[in-house]
Amino acid sequence: MASSPHAAPSRWRRGEGLRALLWLSPWIVGVSVFFVYPLLSTVYFSFYRYDMTSTPEFIGLDNYAYLLHDPRVGMSAKNTLWLVAIMVPATVLFSLALAQLVVRLKAGIGILRTIFYLPSLVPLAAGTITFVFLMNPATGPWNKFLALFGIHGPDWFGDPAWSKPSLTLLSLWSCGQLAVIFMAALLDVPKHLYEAAAIDGAGAWRQFRSVTLPTIAPVLMFALVTNVIYALQYFTQAMIASRVASGSTDSPGSAFTPGYPDESLLTLPQWLFQSGFRDWTMGYACVLALLLFATSMIFTLILLRQFRRAEEAI
Repeated sequence: MASSPHAAPSRWRRGEGLRALLWLSPWIVGVSVFFVYPLLSTVYFSFYRYDMTSTPEFIGLDNYAYLLHDPRVGMSAKNTLWLVAIMVPATVLFSLALAQLVVRLKAGIGILRTIFYLPSLVPLAAGTITFVFLMNPATGPWNKFLALFGIHGPDWFGDPAWSKPSLTLLSLWSCGQLAVIFMAALLDVPKHLYEAAAIDGAGAWRQFRSVTLPTIAPVLMFALVTNVIYALQYFTQAMIASRVASGSTDSPGSAFTPGYPDESLLTLPQWLFQSGFRDWTMGYACVLALLLFATSMIFTLILLRQFRRAEEAI
């Protein structure tokens, strides 16, 4: 009996599908183990009272109800959103300005690129500790330098009004990696577009708005999304700056609550860490983790939508 004429193409498609799955299997395993499983586990344990030592106890929506009444969540969310609204735009704009400056220079580009990039190579912990000591109001050289111009420097990491701006200055100091990315994007803008714009009478600002921005828009979008997600996960610098500025140590019996001074540096990731690994309320920490995940997704979708609108307007 003759085989069906559709049998061979069907077997070929099945073989192609199996080969595709074989090549995709590392990615499928990685996403399943490091994303899907942790996400499902986080959702599961968010409905339980769990301290990682005893059997989880189902409590329904109690962890979510407590989220609405936890005063630390409101404070940490406020500080985290401040970083997103102020630190992220400042870092992106400053990095773009540095890149624009270096690209326009005729000489010394390599040296300046190295100077701007070097701070980003400093480990986060070492850089933050050094920055806090440099801005110490009593012994640090920064306030002494300002005093030469008759400026009385504030208590940078000890004053709640200045603690988050101080972290923003730390971010600007270490933005060399992003600046180098912008340099590469600016150097990739076709020269003939600037020449055509100049012939049409476009000035520097018009050329930047009509030529530079549309060309580097994907890189700019990448920088915004990654820095927003980074700010929502802001942990190391805020934790270390709070600890160093408060003079707290890790000696036995010492207790340190993140957020010094006056919870001005308390971020959502820090409160998640405190809840899960210091207070042993892992179920509630899972709720905070889901809140961070949902917030990151919302911000990313908003940025992508605004990016599409801006592209259409340009």
